[in-house]
Amino acid sequence: MEKKVKLLLAEDDENLGLLLKEYLIAKGYDTDLYPDGEAAYKGFRNHSYNLCILDIMMPRKDGISLAKDIRLINMDIPIIFLTAKNMKEDVLEGFKIGADDYITKPFSMEELIFRIEAIMRRILQDTNSPDDAVYKLGIYTFDTRKQILTGGEEEVKLTTKEAELLRLLCNNANKVLERNFALKTIWIDDNYFNARSMDVYITKLRKHLKDDPKVEIINVHGKGYKLIL
Repeated sequence: MEKKVKLLLAEDDENLGLLLKEYLIAKGYDTDLYPDGEAAYKGFRNHSYNLCILDIMMPRKDGISLAKDIRLINMDIPIIFLTAKNMKEDVLEGFKIGADDYITKPFSMEELIFRIEAIMRRILQDTNSPDDAVYKLGIYTFDTRKQILTGGEEEVKLTTKEAELLRLLCNNANKVLERNFALKTIWIDDNYFNARSMDVYITKLRKHLKDDPKVEIINVHGKGYKLIL
């Protein structure tokens, strides 16, 4: 029997939270609902989850702070943020700490399920992929399966998004990686927030690769990025 995907849902709006929980359970997801960030953090420490859905505006501990604390425990667990309209700063802050996706209120239940399924499908593909490729990038070695970038004696554990983006760049080394292709491959949607998110991750990757001047990620105006080796 296939094991159910277990979700952590943190939402302080009681009516919305119960509605979401009932819908997710009806769709086959084992879901625990927490009414605030502190309760959700305690729940995360005491149970094992496959994915977190966090409202950004919550009492006791907001969604951004909760996500940061979760990331200290588990760097890889997918996080989806629930956010109000016009909260661009919150969304970008969320992406900086490694959020996988966001959804703007009000939203349809079907859209939330689509986002969850897309993330879980990608994780399953990564787990089952026979691609154990290890790339050599100047002084660096990038292990795609372990999501580890090693340079000299330093070893960096990349987030899932960082690893996916670096893998795409490696697969297109010395060629242009088209911006829209990367967005739709990794983020599913090429909207404004996701585009800004990708810029954040490109900046992170540049910092990780800064010790070798021969390895460079350059902007190709109007097209995308190019990994120079």
